[in-house]
Amino acid sequence: MADAVREAWITGLGIVSSLGEGLDAHWQALSAQEPRPDTTTYAPFIVHPIVPINFDKQIPKRGDQRQMEPWQRIGTYAAGLALESAGVKGNAEVLTRMDMIVAAGGGERDLTVDGAILSGLPKAASPAAFLNERLMNDLRPTLFLAQLSNLLAGNISIVHGVTGSSRTFMGEEASGVDAARISLSRILAGQSDILLVGGAHNGERKDLLMLYEFGGLNLKGQFAPVWDRRAYPGFALGSLGAFFVLESRSHAERRGAKPIARLTAVVSDRGRRQAGTIVESLRRLWTKIAPGLHLDRAAVISGATGVEPATSEEATFLAEQSGLALRATGTHLGHGFEPQFPMNVALAALAVSRGELFSPCGTTALEQPMAGPVRRVVVTSVGHWRGEGVALVEAV
Repeated sequence: MADAVREAWITGLGIVSSLGEGLDAHWQALSAQEPRPDTTTYAPFIVHPIVPINFDKQIPKRGDQRQMEPWQRIGTYAAGLALESAGVKGNAEVLTRMDMIVAAGGGERDLTVDGAILSGLPKAASPAAFLNERLMNDLRPTLFLAQLSNLLAGNISIVHGVTGSSRTFMGEEASGVDAARISLSRILAGQSDILLVGGAHNGERKDLLMLYEFGGLNLKGQFAPVWDRRAYPGFALGSLGAFFVLESRSHAERRGAKPIARLTAVVSDRGRRQAGTIVESLRRLWTKIAPGLHLDRAAVISGATGVEPATSEEATFLAEQSGLALRATGTHLGHGFEPQFPMNVALAALAVSRGELFSPCGTTALEQPMAGPVRRVVVTSVGHWRGEGVALVEAV
């Protein structure tokens, strides 16, 4: 039976990125203002690579690791950290009824096969027959299966035993927003007691760099903080995994779990991308969370990408929110699309649990030091192409 008034507590966090593994490593790097971009490996493109990870610690079977693509290993590892943080790892009684909502992109390409096909196609006597033959013979069934987006959830179920209901959302940044939004709705409606929420992204992929370069979206040449890229806009792809455990207050209290933070609201929109529509969309979303937002001791963590005009429009809106300290985590993490919003929700939860905000980064006046403790954080997401979202994370 659903509680008369339900709260959604974040009770576990699992994060990995270019900044490190786990909460302490991320906090130290964010506070030290130490972005770690790689400007040489994929030059002229800039990428934030994942730190070296001993996957054996969360994925003990090497056979399981071998059949996963890198993004799946990153996500399964981060999910294990979140379960461990929440104190439910290995607890079959909880895991068998834990629901899961994952934000995921498509699978990774076999660049060797792609290259051979593209090289041979212009020379083939019958291009159509050549292409059909190569696709039939060169693409392994296991490769195709590994490209399925719901394989991340499947691997988490296999490795960690999370076997409640499972949903996978696709749709770049908006999928991460909706993973959090639907999870919160299920908790508040009494449809779930405990959920695992998040996603993963491998940004160290030449095929992705090529794809996004077709749209002129990559940051190239010289690294700069997100807000300082107007002269040469773009995002730096980031490899990251982020999961959090969300559960009803009553469920957490019954098992003696301590809250890290409260997830109070998540709202989303999909404004048409014409001049000024992002500002209008964010104003609508802000109004929806305003009843629970007390501006004292509040801050904003933004998922701004660095792509224009989306980033400038978000900056215009955030400049209207006087008195709120602002941080754009894309400066430090790069851009990870699907898990970017869950990552920022996790960092917001970490901030309110510590009662402080990490240091500003960059030369813009948008990011200022914050005096006094932080009790609530608004998390914003403006997709590089589509989708807007806002969440409210509060101290318990």
